[in-house]
Formats: sequence, structure tokens, C-alpha cells
Amino acid sequence: MEQPIYVAIAGTQHYYGATFLKPGQLIHLIKDPDNQHDHEAIQAEMIPIGKIGYVANSPHTVPKGCRSAGRIYDTFEHHICGIVRFVVKDIAIVELAAGVEEVYIIKSAEDAVFSTSL
Repeated sequence: MEQPIYVAIAGTQHYYGATFLKPGQLIHLIKDPDNQHDHEAIQAEMIPIGKIGYVANSPHTVPKGCRSAGRIYDTFEHHICGIVRFVVKDIAIVELAAGVEEVYIIKSAEDAVFSTSL
């Protein structure tokens, strides 16, 4: 059995904080190649909230037992999901979940009519 890979979501205080994060929630980790501060930046997003922080990539922000953004950057193409396992102060520890995807299904009732104008 493979060892789980953990990353830390840092910078949450610049977005929505970490108080709403709970173990079991799904996080989308998306490469951010246009980031001017870090060429290995990976942003963390939650649907429908949006960006909630970044995968820690500094020796000062990567907790012991976690991998940095630079260590996982080349292990996936554009996007990978992760599951929140712990939340400590303003950092979420997320386990990478390569085989997990989030899918939404919208089902309408019969004879439903949708407006095309906004």
C-alpha cells in the first residue's frame, strides 16, 4: 500500500480564513503557472467558494510530514483533488487523492422552461 501524500494549504488568511474548513471536505489543487511570485505555485480552490489559499512551498510554511508545492508540481498535469484531513489554526493539511473527482449532476423536472436571457 502506498503512503499517503500530504500538503499544507497556506495563505488562507488572505481569502476566507480556515474556520470553515472541516475534515473530509474536497479541495481542488490547480497549477498556477502564471503566478509571478512562485513558478511552482498550486492554488487551492473549493467549489463554489473559489480560491482559498495555496499549497505551501516555502521551508517556513511547509509543516513536517507534508510535501511542498515544488515536490508535487510535476506529479500531475493540471489539477488534482485532495481531502482535508486536519485543520490547525490557519493551515489545512490535505491528503492528495489522485483518483477522486467532484461531479455535479443537475436534473430538471419535466417540461421545465429556462430563460436564455439574464
